[in-house]
Amino acid sequence: MKIMAIDYGDARTGIALSDLLCSIVGSTTVIHSRNSEKTLNEICRIAKENDVREIAMGLPKNMDGTEGFRAEATYKFAKRLGEIYDGRIEFVDERLTTVGASQFLNATNTRGGKRKDVIDTVSACLILETYMKRKNNS
Repeated sequence: MKIMAIDYGDARTGIALSDLLCSIVGSTTVIHSRNSEKTLNEICRIAKENDVREIAMGLPKNMDGTEGFRAEATYKFAKRLGEIYDGRIEFVDERLTTVGASQFLNATNTRGGKRKDVIDTVSACLILETYMKRKNNS
């Protein structure tokens, strides 16, 4: 069994998968699509191929903890995903994951188009790490 983390976005959705022991990030990918149905179908395909039983969905919150239009879009997407995915979906506060991802990419000197291609996967990795820590501490 693996856990999948999702950093949902309008144009790019970052995906991170745990290893089989659910202890580290095993692989990542980005779904490039502005079509939410295509994104949903691709997530389900990846989940099925990798025996994913849990999804950690990044929940974008404002810095003061309130939820805005991005959180609303994420809830709507997750509701639709829950209708076609047969597994558990939990939300993970993703505040500062993009900042953390940017800091990581700065430290690794990742620039230009390459940066744009990987920032969503790095954010998904941070969401997955947060979820796995929370799960292991409960």
